[in-house]
Amino acid sequence: MRLAKSVDSSTPPTTRACVSRSSASLRTLPTNSIEEVASIEWKAPVPDSSPTITDDRIRLALVDDHKMLLGALTEWIRNAASDINMVAAVSTWPDLLTHSEFPVDVVLLDLDLKDNIPISLKISTLKTTGVKTVLMSTYSEPNVVREALAAGALGYLVKSEDAEMIAEAIRAAAKGDSFVSAELDLALNASDIGGAPKLSAQERRVMALYGGGEPVKAVAFQLGISEETAKSYLKRIREKYRVAGIDVGTKVALRKRAIQDGILISTDARNSF
Repeated sequence: MRLAKSVDSSTPPTTRACVSRSSASLRTLPTNSIEEVASIEWKAPVPDSSPTITDDRIRLALVDDHKMLLGALTEWIRNAASDINMVAAVSTWPDLLTHSEFPVDVVLLDLDLKDNIPISLKISTLKTTGVKTVLMSTYSEPNVVREALAAGALGYLVKSEDAEMIAEAIRAAAKGDSFVSAELDLALNASDIGGAPKLSAQERRVMALYGGGEPVKAVAFQLGISEETAKSYLKRIREKYRVAGIDVGTKVALRKRAIQDGILISTDARNSF
């Protein structure tokens, strides 16, 4: 008869070594193909049971291989957009995917990264992890923009746009809304140069109120937006008309055009111009 071996209760149980995945450590990236780099598998971190402080700001990651622009945008957003939390600013696509803060709410992504990875593959990767994408580029050709938007980008900005427009695009994307710069919007949607440009619903409201005689402060109050945001809308409206060859630089000219385009009923406009 075989006797069972006795177990020494004083001997501690065998433990298996655990490999800690430090948030600061980077994984080795595959370099033999574009697809492998672009499709790095992201694994959700283990939930932390310790108390956390709620932060409702938009978590933003910026990806641009121009270090000067990267630094300037990072500084501006941190100083001027209090509702946006810049949690990552990197210069390559792999650096974004392996960053400890990934995934984020919105990624402001340079279309012109010289890595030969298709933009459609990048956007689909971000969508898979629930991240919204706003693209920025030096290119403004309609076919390039259409391809990017068709791939799932919510925003597209030309790098010559004002910084305020970048913040607006980030906010729109965070809410699931689309945002395209004024010139690109006209190029994509206007049928004829000289005709009325296509305005968003909010832009039409701003134009109607401002063209109707309301000061910027009152326009902002009625629409529940900041005065600076109202000014940004007015600037964008004027830019769209300028590109269409229509001058609405003054309040009188803007009022007349609002009436002409059916945005404002003439009887609603004040005689305070």
